[in-house]
Amino acid sequence: MSEKAVLVFDETMTSYNFGPSHPMAPVRIDLTISLARELGILDEMDVIGADAATEDDLNRIHSAEYIEKVHKLSDNPTHGDASIGLGTADNPVFAQMHEASSLAAGASVEAARRVWTGQAPRSVNIAGGLHHAMRDHASGFCIYNDVALAIRWLLDNGAERVAYVDVDAHHGDGVQAMFYDDPRVLTISIHEGPQTLFPGTGYATETGGEGAEGSAVNVALPPGTSDAGWLRAFHAVVPPIVREFNPDILVTQHGCDSHMDDPLTNLMLTVDGQRSSYLALRDLAEEVCGGKWVATGGGGYAVMDVVPRAWAHLLAIVAGTPVNPESATPDEWRARIAQLRGSAAPLTMSDGRTVGYRSWEEGYDPASWLDRSIQATRTAAFPLIGLDPQP
Repeated sequence: MSEKAVLVFDETMTSYNFGPSHPMAPVRIDLTISLARELGILDEMDVIGADAATEDDLNRIHSAEYIEKVHKLSDNPTHGDASIGLGTADNPVFAQMHEASSLAAGASVEAARRVWTGQAPRSVNIAGGLHHAMRDHASGFCIYNDVALAIRWLLDNGAERVAYVDVDAHHGDGVQAMFYDDPRVLTISIHEGPQTLFPGTGYATETGGEGAEGSAVNVALPPGTSDAGWLRAFHAVVPPIVREFNPDILVTQHGCDSHMDDPLTNLMLTVDGQRSSYLALRDLAEEVCGGKWVATGGGGYAVMDVVPRAWAHLLAIVAGTPVNPESATPDEWRARIAQLRGSAAPLTMSDGRTVGYRSWEEGYDPASWLDRSIQATRTAAFPLIGLDPQP
């Protein structure tokens, strides 16, 4: 096994492009890679390309009819098909849409394959994390569900238990739906509550289908939750459940739209809090599954100030060489930001926050919306897997 972690990336992965006015601009990927390169992070990783997922691959999670329709719209992107969620404001059609989406899916499968076969200790596909796509329709900027396909590949190739943790501000509904009845897959999503944010799902009471009770876990956070509250919720729920599930491998989705500057969400995290979550998931992978960790990107729409710094931290942590938050951003990268938007770029890899949180063991406050949300999840999910829900 190579001692280096793997980044699955080449320039063609920026071809997943809904157009110049769409919030999910591919420049966020490009700026992340250039920042990571200038910080020396990529020198610590094996950077590899990937083949696009084939139709047979995609059929493992998507219907044949849906794939055929995506193909047709990809070849003729002059109209959409609302019945499959394409041609909408969220998911406009674009030329070569099938090819771009298949490549993102294939990259996540390759990331999973590298770790599962022992060729790398950890891997990451920041162009992946398209967690809203459903079996028969597109949703929330997501056409093919690369994360679900990677998990399916792991199951088909000998994994007995896969834990999936989703820290995007939006509920990981597509991945949850695809494995809701499968007790071999634990899906945990920590997100802004469905009362205030798309997709309107992810209640604590969503706990898995018949025969898979306790396999879905949802932490629905109040709008305005910041670093300390988010980390309190994460540590009160995620580590104990993952430990009890005892997975063979950890798969994670790292949408950074939980940031306070993100234009589409209402959470209030900083880059520093997000970095802390990446470190916690790395430590959890080391503790429960021998370090086997496959990470993906996801949402994130503050495409210049936030996404590149957050995901450069993720890449560095996957590489095993975390970047000091006080490190300066490189001059060349700052100059590029200034050229793109005509204003200054962030000067450091930090938002200048000291990250801390109050442990759940220190007490439950029923007057707190956050604490009630945490307790709702513990009450709904913990007994199903043999854990005590009480504070």
